[in-house]
Amino acid sequence: MSEKYDAIIIGAGIIGCCTAFELAQKGYRTLNVDKLPAAGYGSTSNSCAVIRLHYSTSDGVAIARESYFYWLDWEKYLGVTDPSGMARYINYGCLVIKTAKNKFLKNVMNSMDDLGVAYEELDSSVIKKKYPFLDIRKYHPPKRPDDPEFGHPTGDAIVGAIFVPESGFISDPQLSTHNVQTAAETHGAQFLFNAQVTAIRKKKGRVCGITLKNGRTIDAPIIINVAGPHSFIINRLAGVEQGMNIKTRALRQEVAHVPAPEGWNYETDGTLISDGDIGCYSRPEVGNHILIGSEEPDCDTLDWVDDPDNYDLTLSDRWSAQVMREAQRIRNLPIPNQKQGLVDLYDVTDDWIPIYDKSDLPGFYMAVGTSGNQYKNAPVVGKMMAHLIEQTEAGCDHDITPVQFPMAHTRRSFNMAFFSRLRQINPNSSFSVIG
Repeated sequence: MSEKYDAIIIGAGIIGCCTAFELAQKGYRTLNVDKLPAAGYGSTSNSCAVIRLHYSTSDGVAIARESYFYWLDWEKYLGVTDPSGMARYINYGCLVIKTAKNKFLKNVMNSMDDLGVAYEELDSSVIKKKYPFLDIRKYHPPKRPDDPEFGHPTGDAIVGAIFVPESGFISDPQLSTHNVQTAAETHGAQFLFNAQVTAIRKKKGRVCGITLKNGRTIDAPIIINVAGPHSFIINRLAGVEQGMNIKTRALRQEVAHVPAPEGWNYETDGTLISDGDIGCYSRPEVGNHILIGSEEPDCDTLDWVDDPDNYDLTLSDRWSAQVMREAQRIRNLPIPNQKQGLVDLYDVTDDWIPIYDKSDLPGFYMAVGTSGNQYKNAPVVGKMMAHLIEQTEAGCDHDITPVQFPMAHTRRSFNMAFFSRLRQINPNSSFSVIG
């Protein structure tokens, strides 16, 4: 006889665990199933765990603003103290460079004004004074190192930037996921690891459970796909992909890990930087190091992966390109002969904005396409998904009458149609990790 639960959550990354936590608090008997050995072992573990409030859309800013307050008082939100330790938020502030591509941040600033997010506009002279380790020359558009014009400034100075003081990162993304698992378990949530889903079972036009690779069957009238880079595989198992206007794919990414310039304590004096002028983002890292990732400039070819269980884990010339581009901005940045960093996958939608939605298959829900930028939003996403499921199972047709999600901290109602699988591609997206 099959085991029975109220809801099965496929995936135990940060969003899967937050969804379990919120549903379990509502009285659902939940089971998270993950093919890896522990919570947060997938792409969550390799997240840069950046907490920031600037997004290319007003809805993106709203969700980030709401989530920020949960990270500020993490232990209060969870209601438990994890014996393994508690992840913590480290505030640095974020410098966001203005470019023509990001419309000189006009939309971002309007959205932050609307949400009451504090920021400071800086011209190039102020940036030079505040951050003497930065080269303020303009290099836009970003180029590859093999371009003959690489490293040649295209202007004496960037237009300017905004500085958002309420920005930082979480000390340990994997630990933060374990924290949520611990909190969920206090409400009765269960977790099953080293278990691969091979079938989504249906009965009378509705999901009724899953089958695992070892033949084990588990029943539930609700299944939630939170499988990260494997999300498209789970959607195909459920047969729901054809009913989606926006779909997901796995994208290979590299993050470089390099020492800070000699003579600078980057852990004290550094900041998060989102730099569309050179096509990179960066943040301080422990040990006086810097993490550097790509903002997907036009000069970089996107490396889509067909099999998320089989892709190249070797650091490549992408690593070199990112570090060399960052060296245009951070003076005297070392470029080590030995590459250090990580390779992992993003779960990316067609417009780099996630899907938090129901599907055409009753009982099957999706929190997918998180595109490398949704770690920060996990607490609110968990709440949204629990609210969506509760409303839909009570008879609301979200496709016709979109569910409105009440945000406790910003005291706003959020229209969840923004994250619909049926939406048209959002032209206001950055079409990058910026979201």
